[in-house]
Amino acid sequence: METELKGLRIDRSKKRSASGEPSPWATRWILSGIVLFLLLGAGRFIYGKLNAATEVDVVRAHATSTLPGGESNVILNATGYIVAAHTIELAAKVNGKVAWIGVDKGDHVKAGQVLVRLEDDEYRARVIESEGNLENLKARLAEAEHGSRPEEVAKAKADVEQARADQENARVSLERTRSLVNDNILSKQALDDAQARYDSAAAKVASFDRAFELVRLGPRHEQIDALKAQVHQAEGTLAYAQTQLDNTVIKASIDGTILERNVEQGEFVTTGFVGDKGAKGYVVSMANLNELDVELDINQNDFAKLDSKQPGVVTTDAYPDRKYEGAIREIAPEANRQKATVQVKVKINSPDSYLRPEMNASVAFYSPQKQGASEAAPKPVVTIPAAAVRDGAVFIMVAGKAVRKTIKTSGSNAQGVQVEDGLIGGEDVIVNAPADLKEGQRVRAKGAPQG
Repeated sequence: METELKGLRIDRSKKRSASGEPSPWATRWILSGIVLFLLLGAGRFIYGKLNAATEVDVVRAHATSTLPGGESNVILNATGYIVAAHTIELAAKVNGKVAWIGVDKGDHVKAGQVLVRLEDDEYRARVIESEGNLENLKARLAEAEHGSRPEEVAKAKADVEQARADQENARVSLERTRSLVNDNILSKQALDDAQARYDSAAAKVASFDRAFELVRLGPRHEQIDALKAQVHQAEGTLAYAQTQLDNTVIKASIDGTILERNVEQGEFVTTGFVGDKGAKGYVVSMANLNELDVELDINQNDFAKLDSKQPGVVTTDAYPDRKYEGAIREIAPEANRQKATVQVKVKINSPDSYLRPEMNASVAFYSPQKQGASEAAPKPVVTIPAAAVRDGAVFIMVAGKAVRKTIKTSGSNAQGVQVEDGLIGGEDVIVNAPADLKEGQRVRAKGAPQG
């Protein structure tokens, strides 16, 4: 051992060579150190490359509380369009040219508000004509109901007295002539003439007497009734003319919003035939946007899952975070043979200004919790992008590593896939994971600094 230790001892008494270069032993040690340093650096570089974190797209799993009403789960998801529950196309009741229009698309109007006015000169003239005819008939009826004036009665009575005086004169002349004829002073012809004058005077008295009685009694009841009927008819004619005039002013029938303005000033509207480029059949369309439905075409295979007044939650593609409660309001009485669907309308209980007709909408129908069921709080609904699911599982990022989780889905909607089991919400889910991603592999979110 002592001999070996002496062999390892450095002999410091040896001097450098005359050229001043280090000894071969020292050079060997220096080269070995450099090579070792390079090998360590290369090894560390290669290790870092082999163990670098893979950049991935990460999305936070969105968990929402369970739907109101104590539902146990979503039984069906369906997509459709928002429609107004009642759309009204306001049409003119009379033909005419548009003189003024006071609304535009999107305007909010109140019931009774004037929207359009038509030219009304012709209808106004008909009203004036009907008013004149009615006043004429009313005057004639009043005259008949009040009877004859005192002056008319007095004149008729005077005519009777005059006729009687003429009759008396004719009687006296007849008696005188008869006496003279009996005395053979006058001829038989003179007696005949006197008799004719007397008969004429008597008939005249009878005629004037009857005329006086008619004047004193006034018109017959039948005549008065006939005049009353004519007055009533004239009133109807005037009312119709006035209605036609009023119909030249088109008003809103309900509180609502103008959906479409179909006419412009100067265009002609009609109640009859409507051509593509001719007269218009209606002036505006409107609806109450506080009454909105979601119109859905339910596949016949899924139709049995739904019932009358089935509740559901409505969401839109435009505002996915806003949810609205609703229920089935109407089910079509017949199916669509070509599409193999049944049309269903879901009433939105409390629509707001975010909703618009013809928007895309999704309805998640759920089954209400039955009486006596467990009072335990149901699980929240977790939604993740569909691109995160692969072979019934997802990768989540935990402490910089990929962890594979098996999940169970319950359907899908516009926001993604609904996870029934396997996630609780809040997990960082890897979307579009690389095909070679493995359990435990280091990962980091895109844009995050290298750890």
